[in-house]
Amino acid sequence: MEKLHFLTAGIPSNAKDYSNAFDKLKEMNLDGLEVEFVHGVRYSEKTREAILNRNNALITHHGPYYINLNAKEEDKIEASIKRVLDTARAAKDLGAYSITYHAAFYLGDDSKILMDRMIERHKIITDTLKEENNNVWIRPETTGKKSQWGTLDEIIELSKNFEQILPCIDFAHIHARENGKFNTYDEFCYILEHLGNSLGDIALNNFHGHVAGIKYTDKGEKNHLIFEESDFNYKDLLKAMKKFNIKGALVCESPNIEIDTMILKEYYETL
Repeated sequence: MEKLHFLTAGIPSNAKDYSNAFDKLKEMNLDGLEVEFVHGVRYSEKTREAILNRNNALITHHGPYYINLNAKEEDKIEASIKRVLDTARAAKDLGAYSITYHAAFYLGDDSKILMDRMIERHKIITDTLKEENNNVWIRPETTGKKSQWGTLDEIIELSKNFEQILPCIDFAHIHARENGKFNTYDEFCYILEHLGNSLGDIALNNFHGHVAGIKYTDKGEKNHLIFEESDFNYKDLLKAMKKFNIKGALVCESPNIEIDTMILKEYYETL
């Protein structure tokens, strides 16, 4: 990627639907959006045409929430693999840069045992996509609840095993999961340095991340907030991203998506 792009999570609130979403983003000097396949990978031909005619705006995809690659039932594992694959297939169809999803829950299992399962099940995904000549970036997301698989180290370790997989770094999730830590310039630099040292410059030059204000408890993430109502230190995050010359997509998931996305981009451009 040639620069850091600022994306909204879904269509902006002042857009009717995808037919005018990209025009609204352009008016606000924003760079694109993350297509949210919350309840399943479905879209109409009208939506497809609108997204394909987006005039160089960048898009990413978020997979359905009903993904758990560590489900106890075999049919649920198979359905979860299919949901990741369907998200990737939509990305190829619509020309998305990258896809992300919440990969799994621990369900009482040890992290090391679960890592072997995650490698096995992601190999099925990447092998299938290779057969289909689909090279979209696959990105398990760092998760916000301690019951979810997906710490920074877990996502990085998984990514080391695959050429097609890189992390989606959700900074708000890391902050919430660690009960208020990872909210300073030095801590954000640590995350980015760890990412680069572990996976190479390709991870810094082809980045996909999420950010938002966030409310949390000792169990981790509770819900997203706007920056103004949150303790999340987005200014120091952007300073760290500038220092490391991060290129790729930063998706804002605050409830007032376009306002906080504009806040991010406008501040970043002053650095």
